Amino acid sequence: MYNDCQLSQLPWLDSIPSHWSWIRNGALFDYHQDKVGDEYSKYQLLSLTTSGVKEKSLDEVTGKAPASYSGYQEVKPGDMVFCLFDLDVSAVFSGLSNYSGMITSAYDVATPKRTYNNKFLDYWFQSVFFGRYYKIFAKSVRYTINWDVFKAIKSPVPPREEQDQIVRYLDWQVSKINKLIQGYQKQKTLLNERKNVLIDNAVTKGLNVSIERKTTKAEWMSDVPFHWAEMRVKNIFTEKNERSVDGHEPHLSMSQKKGLVTDDENIERRLLSESYAGAKLVDKDDLVLNRLKAHLGVFALAPIHGVVSPDYTVLKLDKNRIIPKYAEHILKCNSCRKELVTRVRGIVEGFWRLYTDDLGSIYISLPNIEEQKQILEYIEKVEDRTNNLNTKLLEQISLLREYRTRLISDVVTGQMDVRGIEIPDYMPVEDIESSADLDLDEEVKSDAD
Repeated sequence: MYNDCQLSQLPWLDSIPSHWSWIRNGALFDYHQDKVGDEYSKYQLLSLTTSGVKEKSLDEVTGKAPASYSGYQEVKPGDMVFCLFDLDVSAVFSGLSNYSGMITSAYDVATPKRTYNNKFLDYWFQSVFFGRYYKIFAKSVRYTINWDVFKAIKSPVPPREEQDQIVRYLDWQVSKINKLIQGYQKQKTLLNERKNVLIDNAVTKGLNVSIERKTTKAEWMSDVPFHWAEMRVKNIFTEKNERSVDGHEPHLSMSQKKGLVTDDENIERRLLSESYAGAKLVDKDDLVLNRLKAHLGVFALAPIHGVVSPDYTVLKLDKNRIIPKYAEHILKCNSCRKELVTRVRGIVEGFWRLYTDDLGSIYISLPNIEEQKQILEYIEKVEDRTNNLNTKLLEQISLLREYRTRLISDVVTGQMDVRGIEIPDYMPVEDIESSADLDLDEEVKSDAD
């Protein structure tokens, strides 16, 4: 802690070191909004994510892609990118770019002046985001501020030498925390891989490993118990194409993580259709496939009666032959996914489709309903055990991230004095967000268009 302090000029801080300066954000940056124009094909596409500014391939663009990137703006290495809207809910506020490229003009881009350490500014604005402190400066419904408002807000800035020491210290400490987080994330990955192997073995080999076995036309299942029945997948379902008249039924959308969810459950931001008239009707336990992603395991059982996109495939399962939940498990298991990939059609990857006839042509071997129930009980125990362990690991990861957040805030606000701390040699480690980095660009395209 510093001995001499001055009163804060920001409502969420009590004080800062007396030798630090209060500087308006506009004096910290050179603001620019240089459109790439017709030269956009020469620029690397960039994206603002929860892990900073990242390079992005045009092949990764999903959702509403712009007809032209001419309205995008240039970003240079060392620039900072700011998301100054949705300050109450946005997943990220700012990011420091290490890349040269272009990004949507919905963001604000500025170059830190050479007087200041851009990494220190990056840490400072991370602390601003942690508390969503700039929300108090917003006047609009979407909690938005423009650059004129942003540049008038003051930030506490230490002398340059101290900025550099703060960056060295935080880089070191954050790397240590990130290494611990990665260790827990690796344990989660191994747990989930083991869970998938156990489920795969259960639905393709059964629970009794010593039972007499046979080879079948379902080669992807390898040897199966001798008493299991062999058939094609088309023998366990009937395709449905019933349409809603007025679209008043609950609308279900497909989430790769959660399966089919109602609109109020789906926390991903999306534009909802004005009308679902003509959408496909589904009943509880119907199997719904996204034809473009079914080979990746993107399909699920309908949890309720409702409507889905007319582009989806809806299958009514024969419950005398297969329990719906068992059907979902076996078709989503890793062994079957490899078989599904061989059945898709299309020239360009990403636009491959799995048609009903191709799905139906796959051979499958099934136990009777009673044995399916036993296997499902086993799978439920495996999932519960894995989920409990994952929950404990996630709690540890959350605590480490909370500690990292508090540490960054304490140091960049002068609540912790790190000037005399010697920084040892260390290996920098970045935090790897669970799953993919959250990419905000898909949410803001409509703002940029």
